[in-house]
Amino acid sequence: MKRAQGTGFSLAERERLGLRGLLPPRVLSADTQIARELEDYNTGKDFLNPKGGSEDRNESLFYRILLENFAEMASIVYDPTVGWACLNFHKLYRSPRGMYFSSEDAGQMASMVYNWPAEVVTAIVVTDGSRILGLGDLGINGLGISIGKLDLYVAAAGFQASQTLPCVLDMGTNNMDLRKDPTYMGLNQDRINGDKFYELVDEFVAAVLGRWPKAVLQFEDFNQQHARPLLERYRDNCLVFNDDIQGTATVTLAGVYGAMAVQGKEWKEISQQKVLMVGAGSAGTGIAAMLNEAMQKHGLSKEEAVSKVWLTDQDGLITSKRKGMAEVVKGFARQGGDDPAGEKLLESVKRIKPTVIVGVAAAGPLFTEEILKAMGEQCDRPIIFALSNPDEKMECTAEDAQKHTDGKAIFASGVGQPDVKHGSGTIASRQANNMLIYPGLALGAHLGHTGVVSDRMLVAAAEALPPLVHKEDLQRGAVYPTLENIRGVSKAVAKAVMLCAKQDGHMHNDSAQKAVSKGDAVFDAWVDVQMSKPGYTTATYAP
Repeated sequence: MKRAQGTGFSLAERERLGLRGLLPPRVLSADTQIARELEDYNTGKDFLNPKGGSEDRNESLFYRILLENFAEMASIVYDPTVGWACLNFHKLYRSPRGMYFSSEDAGQMASMVYNWPAEVVTAIVVTDGSRILGLGDLGINGLGISIGKLDLYVAAAGFQASQTLPCVLDMGTNNMDLRKDPTYMGLNQDRINGDKFYELVDEFVAAVLGRWPKAVLQFEDFNQQHARPLLERYRDNCLVFNDDIQGTATVTLAGVYGAMAVQGKEWKEISQQKVLMVGAGSAGTGIAAMLNEAMQKHGLSKEEAVSKVWLTDQDGLITSKRKGMAEVVKGFARQGGDDPAGEKLLESVKRIKPTVIVGVAAAGPLFTEEILKAMGEQCDRPIIFALSNPDEKMECTAEDAQKHTDGKAIFASGVGQPDVKHGSGTIASRQANNMLIYPGLALGAHLGHTGVVSDRMLVAAAEALPPLVHKEDLQRGAVYPTLENIRGVSKAVAKAVMLCAKQDGHMHNDSAQKAVSKGDAVFDAWVDVQMSKPGYTTATYAP
């Protein structure tokens, strides 16, 4: 009765479903069941117990509890708790949730997908387990990340749980501790790379999108070697996206727009920002590219937009003199002139005088007192985003940012930080949380039948967030809305994505087209109807 109502079935329903005598005689309302689950949760019993918790016992109840307590429980369903679940997935396994594809299935995946019982699948999340959060190579234990991500699709954006599919691609693992563990259930072999890797992913993508061509496919936690090449391989022809690259970039852009809203500025003024990116990996270059796209939308040429962004890493400022750069980094390398190769971070801050500094280097407290003071002296309201996580890898804390800029900083972080008391007031600190973007992005792409997720759709998603920040929160420096109204956030993002898709000729759902044509009120109501609401319905037949 995983998707059933448990003791919530009425007596008549029990009779019709052949459950009479199989359940205790008293009928418990959903509210009573929720109270019991919350009592377990609040007294330390794990209501998400993977050995048989709420989700397995009563799926509808699980998602209702999660939705009604989203701000608190999202971190339990997903990061950071999902990291523990992935580390221990092979020990916690009791029954399958999702699909496993491995190199031993080569040539069979197109038929394998028909073993999945759902005729309709609207969202798929896949990982190869090679870079799970900050935990490294966890092999097929990475399936936990796909499960957790889709739980948030259901709670935050109203996808139907029965129409989601978590997947893992078992390419082997280089984690010898796992391979030596007799309870590890993945292939005992080194990771596959090179052409064979891409051949297997090609087969997987063709198989799942062949059976479910309208599904959104999200790549999750692939290592840096493969993440961007996979995105570029499919993004122009398939409905795919990568949250690690595009979601992080989009939520960061949304934060910059939010910081501009704090200052009372219009979106077009993003073209006047000067951005110093600290970290030039997939996250840093993804953010740089997204900022570039937004600046072009608001009037700059590609070359002008590139000139507004500087990249630096452990070897200093990146210029065209740097050898061995990845292609995506070359596009943002400074071309000489006043930009000295290898310039140290503090010198770059003092010379460039950036209005925005974004840290994604995961190298600890790089935003020193001297750097923060320089930002505060050079800008009326410096935008300081310390996005690395976990805590020990953050570039600075919210308290340090406010202390060393004399309360001027507009701050966001990758790890939640408390608000900061300064003078007679309190300055808001907000987390740059991808949950604000990817559920709504996936929903908009799915409902619009957009076929692709374009950069312009991502910019539209980013621009949907700042209007949702309450006026009093803006006045305290908050750049993001809270998670309490996550359904409202996801709906706003989905609508923005669909409207952009329609404008660019990517909306292929006639019902969505018709709803848009009748005005915002009808469109809003149409989207709301498409979002599944967790709850009980009358059972009229046995499954």
